[in-house]
Amino acid sequence: MINNIKIFVALDYSDETSACRLINLLSPSDCGVKIGKELFTAAGPKIVEYAQKKGFEVFLDLKYHDIPNTVKKACQSAARLGVYMVNVHALGGSEMMIAAKEGLTQSKAKPLLIGVTLLTSHDQKNLHEMGVTKNLEDEIAHLATNVAKCGLDGVVCSANDIKFLKPSLPKNFHFVTPGIRPIDSSNDDQKRITTPEDALASGSTMLVIGRPITHSSNPYEALKAIRRTL
Repeated sequence: MINNIKIFVALDYSDETSACRLINLLSPSDCGVKIGKELFTAAGPKIVEYAQKKGFEVFLDLKYHDIPNTVKKACQSAARLGVYMVNVHALGGSEMMIAAKEGLTQSKAKPLLIGVTLLTSHDQKNLHEMGVTKNLEDEIAHLATNVAKCGLDGVVCSANDIKFLKPSLPKNFHFVTPGIRPIDSSNDDQKRITTPEDALASGSTMLVIGRPITHSSNPYEALKAIRRTL
């Protein structure tokens, strides 16, 4: 990928047909694809297999958050699918994240394991509603540090967070950043957004981009336009 940064296009569809249609409009030389809860619930593992047959790396974005043994087995199942990357919620705690890592270590295929800090739709108000008394940056830093201590490969975070996270995290750590919007896009339900250019400058290693591409009348050209800005 350009400048060693990967782009994952978010296949946020509720049906297999729409997802396959978009996959067929894109090229694996330009991007990977992210398959989240909505599509995976609707289409199951076969949509992962379809994307892989077309040559795409798959980020399986299911944000596992459960008891350690359940998450461990879920990660093993994800590894058997051959996905490039899988994630867990850092709020699940150290024991759960270590179990997830063990599950992948015991698997033949070893996807990248990424910890989600706080969703880019969350702000300080949401944090207080969850009963967390720390300010937003302190909580994100705490979660990211814990992710690194548990031996995971990186974090999902806002690109705006990287500037205060990067100095205290491993040099080879991955920063997977959703909430990526071109400058002329609306914020929709995302509260902590970043342009592709600013995300790259901040140190993002992987960009997750959905609606600016999937809602475009020409998704392929929309992706190409974003790549040109990088």
